[in-house]
Amino acid sequence: MSAAVERAASGGGERLAVARDLGKSYPMVFRPRDRLRALVKLLAGRGDIDSVPVLRGVDLEVVRGESLALIGENGAGKSTLLKLLTGVLTPTTGSVEVLGRVGALLELGAGFHSEYTGRDNIAMSAALYGLGADEMRERLPEIVAFADIGRYIDEPVKHYSSGMVVRLGFAIVAALKPDLLITDEVLAVGDESFQKKCVRWMEDYLAGGGTLILVSHSMYHVQKLCRHALWLRQGEVAAYGDVFDVTQAYLAYHERKLAGTPDRGTITAQGIEFHLLGFAVNGADQDTPVFLDQGDALRLRARVRSRDGRVPTVAFGIARADGTPVYGLSSEMDGVVPLRLDANTFEAEITFDDPGLLPGAYNVKVHPMDTEGVRLFDTIERGIVVRGSTREFGLVRLRHRWGGVPAPSIAQNGVESEPPGPP
Repeated sequence: MSAAVERAASGGGERLAVARDLGKSYPMVFRPRDRLRALVKLLAGRGDIDSVPVLRGVDLEVVRGESLALIGENGAGKSTLLKLLTGVLTPTTGSVEVLGRVGALLELGAGFHSEYTGRDNIAMSAALYGLGADEMRERLPEIVAFADIGRYIDEPVKHYSSGMVVRLGFAIVAALKPDLLITDEVLAVGDESFQKKCVRWMEDYLAGGGTLILVSHSMYHVQKLCRHALWLRQGEVAAYGDVFDVTQAYLAYHERKLAGTPDRGTITAQGIEFHLLGFAVNGADQDTPVFLDQGDALRLRARVRSRDGRVPTVAFGIARADGTPVYGLSSEMDGVVPLRLDANTFEAEITFDDPGLLPGAYNVKVHPMDTEGVRLFDTIERGIVVRGSTREFGLVRLRHRWGGVPAPSIAQNGVESEPPGPP
């Protein structure tokens, strides 16, 4: 299990869901001849069918009482992961195990027969969950009251709006009180009053020891209901851990995406005077954010390609995730010359031993400039997330000292202060 997964796990307790190196691929059958080719290979007993992976290498562990959010863009693999956890799909690689009674709300209307009434579908769902006739009759008034769809309870489900379908599905799951509740965007369909009812029920469910896996694009609901989060990006785990750390990193990624950071291949192909070959933050050259604890050192290293071998100026900057500048400087300002690696490649590195950043999401940037430090040629951005607990506000912590006498036994930034001794 990866270190990120170890941090995310709750540490002991009964496991309700475990996935190891989980992956899912689908055959490439976009055209009729692709389907025919795949069928021929299957009949011939050959396993070399062309396929597209939609989920790769997912490690996951959910213990009883856990609340985990799955976040990511559309098409990132969230619904596929839920279907693997609930047994709707079988994995292509790896393994998955789910224990206890599972209540799942996946695709809209999944498990309902459109020709049957709401009341009939309640009976059918109860039977599928293993409830006897007496227990179903006992819980029926509770389900009907929670769904609150009026006379439509005796209408065919095909006459329901999407919100009414979700109301009925959630009411059934709520009455069952499963060991593990798995929901896919259930809070995005219902009206505001029903959303509030669902959130209150989930909070009570979690307070009573329930276990939740929630898919949502609403970071508000994710942070309100979940303690941990897993961010899927293009079928792989981009981040896994504390819900605030992961959601801040995810929001910072979208800020950078909206800003339109240029594609590396396009920049290189243009053959400009100076372009960036790489940008590492604390040794990691990756698109996903780097996590720092408050007070950790920040080390930035960039490699620059010079078209004609001239020495570049390299500028580094730090900005808040919303674009507010925090600090910036260049090698030319400090009279530093980047290290020459070969005739046309240079490297610049700068370290902030204690950048003083308050907890939050930030972007760090690097720009190669001409030797005179006048013209800017290229940009790479990386995200960082600073973790910590403080009551200070703003962007940075400034060195300061107070006049007067400190109050006794008052914690200042986590350090207990004592009154001064006698003069």
